[in-house]
Formats: sequence, C-alpha cells, structure tokens
Amino acid sequence: MTTQSSVIGDRRRAALARADAMRRHPTRGDGQRKPATPPPTAFYVIAVVAFVLTMLGLVMVLSATSIAQFHKGNSPWKLFNRQLLWAVLGLVGLWMAMRVPTRRWRPFIVPGFLATCGLMILPFVPGIGDRVNDASSWVVIGPINFQPSEFLKLALLVMCASFLAQRRDEMHDPARTLFPVLGLAALACMLCLAQGDLGSAIVLGSIVFFMAFIAGAPLLPMAVTGLFGAVAAGAFVVSSPRREARFTAFLDIAAHKDHLSYQTWQAMIAMAQGGVTGSGVGRGENKLGEFLPLAHSDFIFAVVAEELGMIGVVAVLGGFLVLAYAGVQVALATPDRFHSLLAGGIVGWFVVQAIINVGGVTGMMPVTGLTLPFFSAGGSSLFVTLVATGLLLNVARNVR
Repeated sequence: MTTQSSVIGDRRRAALARADAMRRHPTRGDGQRKPATPPPTAFYVIAVVAFVLTMLGLVMVLSATSIAQFHKGNSPWKLFNRQLLWAVLGLVGLWMAMRVPTRRWRPFIVPGFLATCGLMILPFVPGIGDRVNDASSWVVIGPINFQPSEFLKLALLVMCASFLAQRRDEMHDPARTLFPVLGLAALACMLCLAQGDLGSAIVLGSIVFFMAFIAGAPLLPMAVTGLFGAVAAGAFVVSSPRREARFTAFLDIAAHKDHLSYQTWQAMIAMAQGGVTGSGVGRGENKLGEFLPLAHSDFIFAVVAEELGMIGVVAVLGGFLVLAYAGVQVALATPDRFHSLLAGGIVGWFVVQAIINVGGVTGMMPVTGLTLPFFSAGGSSLFVTLVATGLLLNVARNVR
C-alpha cells in the first residue's frame, strides 16, 4: 500500500511539474512561444450557463414562494423581488469581478479576509443577530439580512490561492504550505461551528483541501489532517443529542418522516410526483402549505424536480457539470498560478456545495442547511456566487 501511494504521489508531482513547465514556457512546433489557451468557447460557456442557471433559479423562487406568500396576506412577489434585487446586485458584482484586473485587488486580500472573519462575530451581537434552524448565522440590519459565512467562503478561497501561489516552489514542505492554509481553514471552520453552522464549515474545509491538492501538497499529510478534520466534525455532531439525531436521520428516513426527516420525506414525494416531464412551472403542490416549508431555499431542488421533472433535473445537474468542465479547462490553461488556483477553487466550491445540497434533498446525505448555488432563495448566497463566477470569467478572459 505504501509503495502504491508513493507511485501515485510521484505521478502527481510529475504531472504538476509538466503543467508548470508548460505554463512557464509554452511553445509551438517551430519552437516559438505560444500562449496556452483554453477551449475557444470556455468563457462564453461559463457566462451562458451561469446566466441560464440564475434566470431559472429566479423562476423557481417565484414559483416556490408566490402562492405561500399570498396565503399569508403578503404580496406574491415579496420574496421574488428581494431575490431579484440581489441577483441584479450580483450581476453588477460579477461584471466588476470580471473586468477589474486581479493585480489591483490582490494587496487587499489579507485585510479582506480579516474583515470577513470580523463579520462572523455580528450574528452574536444583540439586536442584529438572528437564529434560524438552530444556527446563529444571520445578520439583520433593517431591511437587509445576510449570512456572513457566504462572504467568508470567497475570502478564504482567495486567501489560500494567493498564499499557495506565492509558495509554489515550497509545496514539498507541509510546514511552509499545507499547514498554514489548514490553519486558516481551521479558523474559518471554528467560526462557523461557533454559530452552529456545520454545513458551511464542511464547505470551507473542502475548498481548502481541494486547493491544496491541485497545488501539489503532499498526499500523506493531507490524508492525516483530513482524518483529523472528520473526527473533529463527528465530535461536533455528537456533542448535541438533538444535532446527532438530525444529522443521522437520513439513515432511516421512513422511521423519522414525521419529525426529523419530514422535509426530506416530503421532498422525495415531490420528486416522485414530478415524473419525467414534471407538473409544469407553478403547478407543483408540495410547496403549498406546510408540506415543504423550506421549498424556496434549502429544498428548492425538490420544486425543480416536481415541476420540471426528470428532464429539468438532468438539465440543472448537466448545467453544473458543464460549468465545472469549462472551469477546469480554464484552470488548466491559464499560465498564472494564482489564477489557476482561483479558478480551480471556485469550481470545487460550486461542485461540493451542489453535491451536499442535492444529496440532502434526495435523502442520500445528511441535511446541512446549505443552499443550491444560483437557485436557492438567499441574497448573500446568490450575490457571492455571482461574484465568484465573475472571478472565474476574469481568469477565462485573460487566458491568451
């Protein structure tokens, strides 16, 4: 087993070395330099897929909330208008992130990370902190409410990409590369766990491990620290009997369908009723009343499955796969190591969060309260997702 791991590690280091050499000295067949380029359509594919997913997400939020809001005596457009406002702000942020050269904001990476860590304290401030689903992770200031952990995801990603890019020649030394970024991840995860937000902590840890892997960190130390992180997460879960019961309820959904697995059970019914073609946008029944209380946020994938059917499910998941593929191609093609890590980290973030959300809705994984990128109602989530997409487009458009 040790020999096999050593061989895998050697192959991975050789592949990374070849990739770095190609980035530093790309040539044509005649020996002249030629910049590496991604597939010609990568930039446009990312832009189109992100736009389509965002627009479809807005439609599904309207479908999931309009009737419920009307029955509560509110405007049917109430939550949709809020989501639309965040989408517009997010598109502005996307445009700015895409157009502003990274060299202009890289000096502010460390202060930005520290500022977002400071934001994580706000949910504990009386008068502005809010507790939702056993997690004190929301800030409410007048008509504005947001989740600081969403901004921390992007800040941590950028921080780790910058740090690992600066120490590209020291990746063989875990004390100089892997352990410092794991320390940053530990800080961010502890801030999330202090709020009771295990889902965000899992995503933050996954982002850092994914970036360390593609940067070329040694596999054995990563495996050891990954095991330690899993043990720490398990200890956090079992520290509260109620949290443990909620986290493990997916193992027997039918037995807990009246309480702990109520949302998941109702989501499974909704998906089953959708069939192949779905009931049609706006015609789903399980989002009504209290059948699926969080239909517009954590469980919006169930609304997609019920109203758009298997065709819609394949289209949505296919959209994420296409976005991931195009993002990976951009990460491999860019000659700048910071840009490569930035693009790879964003792709890993979107994929991991989508898998966890869909896994919870379908009953294959524990429900962690994570949103589905581009779809779930949640202004801060949509805004940060679009800004991250803008950074990915920035990398893509600057590959020559």
